[in-house]
Amino acid sequence: MFSWLGKESGSGRSAQDVLQTVTGGLQSLYTGKLLPLEEHYRFHEFHSPALEEADFKNLPMVLLVGQYSTGKTTFIRYLLEQDFPGMRIGPEPTTDSFIAVMYGEKEGSIPGNALVVDPKKPFRKLNSFGNAFLNRFMCSQLPNQVLKSISIIDSPGILSGEKQRISRGYDFCQVLQWFAERVDRIILLFDAHKLDISDEFSEAIKAFRGQDDKIRVVLNKADQVDTQQLMRVYGALMWSLGKVINTPEVVRVYIGSFWAKPLQNTENRKLFEMEAQDLFRDIQSLPKNAALRKLNDLIKRARLAKVHAYIISHLKKEMPAMFGKDTKKKELISKLPEIFLQIQREHQISPGDFPEVKKMQQQLEMYDFSKFHTLKPKLIEGVDNMLANKIAPLMSMIREEESSMPTQMVHGGAFEGTMEGPFGQGYGEGAGEGADDDEWVVAKDKPVYDELFYTLSPINGKISGVNAKREMVNSKLPNSVLGKIWKLADNDKDGMLDEEEFALAKHLIKIKLEGYELPNDLPPHLVPPSQRKPVENSE
Repeated sequence: MFSWLGKESGSGRSAQDVLQTVTGGLQSLYTGKLLPLEEHYRFHEFHSPALEEADFKNLPMVLLVGQYSTGKTTFIRYLLEQDFPGMRIGPEPTTDSFIAVMYGEKEGSIPGNALVVDPKKPFRKLNSFGNAFLNRFMCSQLPNQVLKSISIIDSPGILSGEKQRISRGYDFCQVLQWFAERVDRIILLFDAHKLDISDEFSEAIKAFRGQDDKIRVVLNKADQVDTQQLMRVYGALMWSLGKVINTPEVVRVYIGSFWAKPLQNTENRKLFEMEAQDLFRDIQSLPKNAALRKLNDLIKRARLAKVHAYIISHLKKEMPAMFGKDTKKKELISKLPEIFLQIQREHQISPGDFPEVKKMQQQLEMYDFSKFHTLKPKLIEGVDNMLANKIAPLMSMIREEESSMPTQMVHGGAFEGTMEGPFGQGYGEGAGEGADDDEWVVAKDKPVYDELFYTLSPINGKISGVNAKREMVNSKLPNSVLGKIWKLADNDKDGMLDEEEFALAKHLIKIKLEGYELPNDLPPHLVPPSQRKPVENSE
């Protein structure tokens, strides 16, 4: 089984080779099991075009969406640390096109009409949106290290006026939905000064229904407000999002200023640094999880295709053979919510697997139900077999491949600036404080700790665990944390603390109380001076 995966795990193949092998397997499952069901019940006309080879083999994609002047294009410039063809930045609505920023050996741009006929690019099915869209679509290629791991889709700034929305000439939300089904991450950008969610932006967010796990939110330009204002802005944003993103889970919001200019307000600098690192880690995880994401999307698609087949075949079954077809069609469309409930009960299907009722009703108006197909159990069984017997082993194989390969990360651009050196997250803070100093970092507070130490009745220069506990519990830290601090501080493992070890314990308590994590092992610079091994001369 799964002969297409090969048996070369851990045999020196690159992570990209592994991804290509796994996605090749996904493609064969799709074309062999799912595609016949989709074609038989016209799934592509109702929901999503058929998937092609490029859809399985393309790099992870990040879609940026937001109202005009929220910093989408600047965000891409920030990640890449260089300009890209077609880039325009300004306070007015500047980006009026969808721009796919992708890797290329030579810098240049490809217009939309040429882009959708390239079989190596995953955009061929966008051809159905016509010239009005294709004239507003381009690919920007450049030899940037970041783009070797991910591609980025910049979208037009969303406007608030009805006139601008209508004058686009194509269905903006449908295009967003098309991208949402195929990208790995959807980033919604908001400006700390402009939190209003326009009608078109609200519709755009609703187009991401079913893709909630891909959505992240960035509150940009947060350095332009003070701490008090930022708290209010964050609260207002969460309230606004709660009305639009209709899920019980709270969406992840990253707060910062994502451009390479000096911060206007530095009081939240540390917060912005931590948020940027969290966002970078999220983006950097995309290549590693690319195969799993494609698998997840294929499962979602298979479940929807099955439900669609049940709906279409049910409508066909209910149609009269000769007379009254139009009347029956209207009746069935109006009763679609009841039909959904009937199919749920009959086939034990979750309500979340069904399409939106109103949209389905609108689409069905255009079809002759008598030309639909009746239910073909073999097609359904093929998809059920794929979901029950092929997916789980494939998922475990993906995990095995991942564990045997070096971790794939996004490199280059802004991602390099915070990985190493003194400007990496947490460098010189918490347990890392004093790593570059010649003097023991605990020494500056040791006189205070020594006074405490001698009140705890030391015997032969050491205090017992009982006496140490009496002082350490004053920190109000839980026993699980204090136990870890004891293990780290009792460096010689004799069950007692001398004055240096006690000072170290107090230092570690201070680190934890300041909100930093404790190290799993004691770093060399925190080892008490009297317990350090002498450095041998290399003469």
